[in-house]
Amino acid sequence: MIIEKLQEFRQQVYRFLGNGRDAIFDLMDAVLTSPSVKSFAELSLSAVYRRKWSSLYESLKDSRPRRGRLRGLCVEQIPKDIRPLLAGDHTGWERPHDQTLKDRSFVHQPNLVEGNKPIMLGHDYSTLAWIPEMTGSWAIPLCHERISSFETAAQRATFQLRQVCRDLTVRPIATYDSEYGSAAFMNLTEDIPADLLLRLRPNRCLYKVPAPYSGCGRPRKHGDKFQLAKSDSWGEPSATFSLEDETVGQVQIQQWSDLHFKKASQRHFQVMRVTHPHCSGLWLAWVGEQMPSLEQIWRLYLRRFAIDHWYRFAKQRLHWTLPQLLTPQQALRWSDLMPLLSWQLWLARKLVIDNPLPWQKPQTNLTFGRVAQGFATLLVRIGSPACSPKPRGKSLGWQSGRKRSPFPRFPIIKKRPSRPKKTNKDNPNS
Repeated sequence: MIIEKLQEFRQQVYRFLGNGRDAIFDLMDAVLTSPSVKSFAELSLSAVYRRKWSSLYESLKDSRPRRGRLRGLCVEQIPKDIRPLLAGDHTGWERPHDQTLKDRSFVHQPNLVEGNKPIMLGHDYSTLAWIPEMTGSWAIPLCHERISSFETAAQRATFQLRQVCRDLTVRPIATYDSEYGSAAFMNLTEDIPADLLLRLRPNRCLYKVPAPYSGCGRPRKHGDKFQLAKSDSWGEPSATFSLEDETVGQVQIQQWSDLHFKKASQRHFQVMRVTHPHCSGLWLAWVGEQMPSLEQIWRLYLRRFAIDHWYRFAKQRLHWTLPQLLTPQQALRWSDLMPLLSWQLWLARKLVIDNPLPWQKPQTNLTFGRVAQGFATLLVRIGSPACSPKPRGKSLGWQSGRKRSPFPRFPIIKKRPSRPKKTNKDNPNS
């Protein structure tokens, strides 16, 4: 059943890839079976890539994938009996030397050199991933799209969340980093049927519920300030919880209810402060319907860090940032393959036999890298839906010794002779 599900998924992906689907699918198999390459053209040397190296670039140029169908196909793989946990974030594809590349902007790039700014020229990509397990590093993306220079990361994240929620049948929990914990993101996601678990920056200023109307003047929209950096403005928490964790030690969670941003006063949310010996204060906000228990809520947010593992895996093992493509459209079509590659590895995790290198330890719960390491042996069993390449080159011409037919292939239609036009001289009555 598992191998049939993987084969069916690959067949559906092949249907929705559009033009150049055969070369694109061979490219996907070449990525999964090539652990290290020095250039993008080197993927054409893989044994599973049956075409010339120029087809790598031509297929990305001519491809027109059906992104809506591919996204819906990925969402269908999520079990229907659980409430899905989603994680959203964005990362940069650095292109500092491509001066003719269109729509470049400044993207965040961690810099280890002290004093240098952590920015770089390139393209920014927003990702919305499904977190399938409560432990481990698995994060399977559902959307992986470029953020244009005319929009913000919050706007693209809102668009992705809205599209995914249309395909889901269960209300999801979406977790985001502190960049999305703002009034702008609150207003953009107001009509989306999803619960949000956001991280707040420690310098945020929130507002409490205003006092009852006194009958004089305009009713107040905001109450007293709730400044996260000033403990004297917090007041008494509405709930407190403590637990002993095996990894971080003593954990204390405090909760305050009915807080809001100044520019999003219509959306009230719950605020939690998590402290343990390794963290002085982690501020979280729950926006949505019934909130999980305090014991579960902070563990749900910690699961979102699995998307950082996927970013590292995509850049290092899936060779996402390796090609130097000419246009943003080609880069987007190449980026469309990253979720499809990740879903194939997730569906094949129980079929692949762990084959560690001599310096690696055996694993029981295989990670992304271990499944990709043994995917080549599985590919022999499942096969490829892509067709073999047709012979190219100069035509062989007419075969020697073959006689031509005495009858023409198509009937020859003789044209009727044109009649001379009548003039006034030919008409005696004129």
